Amino acid sequence: MHNYVIFLMGPTASGKTALAIELAKHLAIEIINVDSALVYKGMDIGTGKPSFAERTKVVHHLVDIIEPIESYSVANFTKDAFRLIEDIIQRNKVPVLVGGTHMYFWALEHGLSQLPAADTAIRQRLEQQIKQQGIKSLHTALQQIDPQTAARLNVNDTQRILRALEVHQLTGTPLSSLQDNKSYLNLNKYQLLRFAVLPATRQIIHENIAKRLEAMLAAGFVNEVEDLLKKYALQADMSAMRTVGYRQILAYLNSMYDYPTMVQKILAATRQLAKRQCTWLNKWQEVNFIQPNLNNLLDRLPKSMLDSL
Repeated sequence: MHNYVIFLMGPTASGKTALAIELAKHLAIEIINVDSALVYKGMDIGTGKPSFAERTKVVHHLVDIIEPIESYSVANFTKDAFRLIEDIIQRNKVPVLVGGTHMYFWALEHGLSQLPAADTAIRQRLEQQIKQQGIKSLHTALQQIDPQTAARLNVNDTQRILRALEVHQLTGTPLSSLQDNKSYLNLNKYQLLRFAVLPATRQIIHENIAKRLEAMLAAGFVNEVEDLLKKYALQADMSAMRTVGYRQILAYLNSMYDYPTMVQKILAATRQLAKRQCTWLNKWQEVNFIQPNLNNLLDRLPKSMLDSL
C-alpha cells in the first residue's frame, strides 16, 4: 500500500481544480477540498464550486457539508482531513488536497494551536465595548496583555482583536504564547508532495479573475446571494458572508453602492486575495511551483508512484 499525499495549492483562479480533475484521468485519486468557502451549501456560483458533473467524475470530499449560517474551523478541517487521508489511502487511492485556503494546508503540516472554543458571553461584552469605545481602544488593551499579537494585527482587524482578547479572558494566557504550543497529527508517515499552481505572470491571474467574475455574474451570482438571504438569516459578519464576492454583493443589495462599483470592489478584493495567497506560498519549503498544465505536474511526480498505482 502506498503512502503518497499530494498538496495542490495556489492562488484563486490559477486552475487548480481543473488540473486535479485532469490528473484523475491518469491516477486513482480522490480530492479533498481545501477551500473554506466550498464547505457551504448553496454557495455554488460565487465560490467557483466544481460542478455536479465534475464531482461525478472525481470524488470530492468536504464540499457542501454545512449551512451558510454555521461555522467550520481550522480545527474541524484538520480533523476531517486526516481522517479522509487515511481512508483514501486504505482504498489504495491518492488523496489530493486542492484549494487556496493556505491556512488549512499550513495547519495540516505545521500544527494547530490548542485554543479554547468561542465564548458567546465574552464575545458580546467585547462587541459592546467596541460600540461604546471603538476598536482602537480594544487594540490598545491588547497591547498591554499581548504586545506580540497586537504588533502583528492591524488596528482595524476587529475579528482577530476580539479573538485575541477572548482567548486571554478564557485562559489568562496571551494568544501568542498559546500559538507557540502546537500539537497536531503527524504527516511524517506520508510521502508528502507539495505543488503550487502558479500561472507565468500576475497579469494572467488578473485576467483569469476578471473572466471568471464575468462568467459568475452572467450565471446569476447576484441571484444566488438573494436566494441565500431569503433562505437564511445571514449577517455581514458571518463567516460565509465574509467570502470575497458575497460580502460585496450583500453590500450592493443593501444599497451601499451601485452595480458597477460592486463589480470593481469584487475584482479588487479578489486580486488582493490572490496576492495574499501567493505570499503564503512563499512560506513553504520543498514546494514545486508548476504551471497549470497536466504534463508539468506529471513530470514532477515520482516514477515509483506512477508505476505503483
